[in-house]
Amino acid sequence: MDRARAGLSGLGQPGGPAQADGGKRRGMTGFKAILFDCDGVLLDSEPLGCASIAQAMTAVGVAMTTDEAAALFCGHSAAASLAVIARAGLDPHAVADHADRILFSMFEQEVPLMAGVERVLWGFDVPMAVCSNSLVRRLDRSIARTPLARRFGGHIYSAEQVPAAKPAPDLAFFAAARLGVSPAQAVFVDDNPHGLRCGIGAGCLAIGFVGPTEQRADHARSLAQAGADHVVHGMDELHALLSRLSLPDAA
Repeated sequence: MDRARAGLSGLGQPGGPAQADGGKRRGMTGFKAILFDCDGVLLDSEPLGCASIAQAMTAVGVAMTTDEAAALFCGHSAAASLAVIARAGLDPHAVADHADRILFSMFEQEVPLMAGVERVLWGFDVPMAVCSNSLVRRLDRSIARTPLARRFGGHIYSAEQVPAAKPAPDLAFFAAARLGVSPAQAVFVDDNPHGLRCGIGAGCLAIGFVGPTEQRADHARSLAQAGADHVVHGMDELHALLSRLSLPDAA
């Protein structure tokens, strides 16, 4: 399977140049909604997702570590991930189904919440939505089974529900419309550069999130280069930033 493994080289990287104004901070006089990515922001589940795809790839002869799976698949849409697998000469649906079975078995044991997430979700009296590239079936087996689900009141949205997944802005436009706000009045929180571009493209104030289990040393810089207005490390920093942004004279 060396040829298949070689076919993975260079795949899975976000497309397009970094925004020239990466790290630029825009002011916001309050906000009327918050849009969250799911895996890696609300749930500390990306390590599990990467482990499951690594195991599934290894099972069909393409030895892969969790870190390698993260570099190739982390945060990408299901369609993009299937394309990566297909380019390796594998049956993408068979591999993805195997990875899902592994992941859902892990979720039966525990759906890991991001540390401090409850304080953020219940700390601000504005409508909130989940904007995820994950398939509906994965959201149903993950966040929908946690106590966090009730905070969103049914506003848990998958890229399956819009014409184009992140980094296209469709999902942010869709969620904001469902919440009854303009995207310009919304904060968009994501832990991946191409995910942030979804919120940026819709006109949201974009916050790059670096979780406590993030292993990539340059990840905060990547988020800033993608155009994040702010980059935070963990939920305590996110809560503090949102508290400041919610003030009438926030800048």
